[in-house]
Amino acid sequence: MSVLKRTHTCGELRKSDVGKTVVLTGWIHSRRDHGGLTFVDVRDRYGLTQVVFSPQLDKALHEQAQGLRSEYVVAVKGVVAERPAGTVNPKIATGEVEINAQELQLLNKAAQAPFSVTDEGVSLDLRLKYRFIDLRREEMQRRLIFRHRICQLARTYFDRHGFVDVETPVLTKSTPEGARDYLVPSRVQEGKFYALPQSPQLFKQILMIAGYDRYFQIVRCFRDEDLRAGRQPEFTQFDLEMAFVDESDVISIIEGLMVETFDKLMSQKVAAPFPRLKYAEAMERYGCDAPDLRFGLTIRDISDLASETTFQVFRDVVAQEGGKVRGLCVPGGGSFTRKQLDELTQFVGQFGAKGLAWFRVEQHVLNSPIAKFFPPAAQQKLRERMDAKPGDLLLFVADQYAATHQPLSELRKRLGKQLGLVKDGEFNLSWVVEFPLLEKDKETGKLVACHHPFTSPRLEDLPILEEKPLAVKARAYDLVLNGVELGGGSIRIHDEETQSRVFRLLDIDEASARAKFGFLLDALRFGAPPHGGIALGLDRMVMLLLGLDNISECIAFPKTQRAACLMTDAPSPVDEQQLKELGLRLR
Repeated sequence: MSVLKRTHTCGELRKSDVGKTVVLTGWIHSRRDHGGLTFVDVRDRYGLTQVVFSPQLDKALHEQAQGLRSEYVVAVKGVVAERPAGTVNPKIATGEVEINAQELQLLNKAAQAPFSVTDEGVSLDLRLKYRFIDLRREEMQRRLIFRHRICQLARTYFDRHGFVDVETPVLTKSTPEGARDYLVPSRVQEGKFYALPQSPQLFKQILMIAGYDRYFQIVRCFRDEDLRAGRQPEFTQFDLEMAFVDESDVISIIEGLMVETFDKLMSQKVAAPFPRLKYAEAMERYGCDAPDLRFGLTIRDISDLASETTFQVFRDVVAQEGGKVRGLCVPGGGSFTRKQLDELTQFVGQFGAKGLAWFRVEQHVLNSPIAKFFPPAAQQKLRERMDAKPGDLLLFVADQYAATHQPLSELRKRLGKQLGLVKDGEFNLSWVVEFPLLEKDKETGKLVACHHPFTSPRLEDLPILEEKPLAVKARAYDLVLNGVELGGGSIRIHDEETQSRVFRLLDIDEASARAKFGFLLDALRFGAPPHGGIALGLDRMVMLLLGLDNISECIAFPKTQRAACLMTDAPSPVDEQQLKELGLRLR
């Protein structure tokens, strides 16, 4: 007996196909026995079709169908028929037709699955352990197909704009890029190691120096860092680099990609150019460098009003160098209970806040346990500064300026959700620009690069590079979608002199620079053009566009927060012989 070959998918048949003899292949989704007839739903990734087995037409075939179980793999031959009146299923595309079965082939049985493809609320660990079952679910298939379409759209878009898709090495050299490398020992050069790339940064710069003008890659990257909902140890990004460009050229290309993505895949119009915020403005108004602009609740500074009060906490903080009092006006928040206010105080404490001062805004006064320290004139100025109206709630954090950022930023995001200020399906794209080039490491006090050591300073800041390094701005830019950094990039340093000056500020001496980046420094001496680029997180993009909370929900085979694959049990021990071949011994 020959194996039946599929003629149609399980999501394809319509009323226009009635009378055709067809063959479907797929998995048994369900089986129901009614009035002597057996109904079997056959499923593939395209959809689901109902197949009818009748004992009057073929008793032996009907008996065979009664032995079918969920997830058995089958091929079914039969004639397409219109469903009887009253049995049409409008919830599925094939709901007007069914197949009257003539032949059934069982291609494979299936063990009892730990969960059904229709089950809701299955734990993530169980889903990851049995990912081959989980990936059969319609929702997971929809996500991965959506991801595929984004990639196809991007490839077409970048090809249309003259970009060349070039693969860069996966086994490369360990260079400092902000996170720990994954290391791969070399068997043929004992004692030496490759590193898996955190990004193709140096190679795409080399491609610009090599004259390729416009490079693009959908690339896998690896970072050994602490994981959370938006991180995986291996991830994918849209990576590109352009020569003979400035910031506006790179930004314009990415805006075009996003406009086309929203138009063709989300059926939404987004207007370019996107809003641009300077880094300092973003930190001042939103407390973070990736603000969610779908709602207001901007941070206000009332430090200058502290001296007009007798509230010692505010006065003491402002008396310190860099001390600030900053806060939010919450529309309608005056109805919050004391319990809710205590919960908010505990919440900001998780992010380093030493307390949360609050006032309920009433018609003529501010109501709070600390209101007695604020004379009527100070209360009035406070209301005016915060644009407060009766029924609102004022919330304040007092600390060093930098220490107020995260508590107020996280508080703002929490209140935005709690108060329903963000609508489902609403998207906002923006750019954050003019980042600092350098910052001080909190532990060592040394200067470190905010982005990476190849980011170009603003040309007008080059004269103060050594004199006032913390005042120098970078030619860097981040794309933000709904309060999440979707990607970041910069114009790169393209001359050896400037690169050497930056290395010296970062305490990277000539010998260290040569050991870590020698091939790039060599390349810069051989006619490097001005160039810049950006990398966009594909996993994050899919997560945000589909409204998911975790990037593992749109990656086929993700790792857990302990960087483990529950399906394959990786990482796992290796035998002694493998270690011996690599010249390694476990301590």
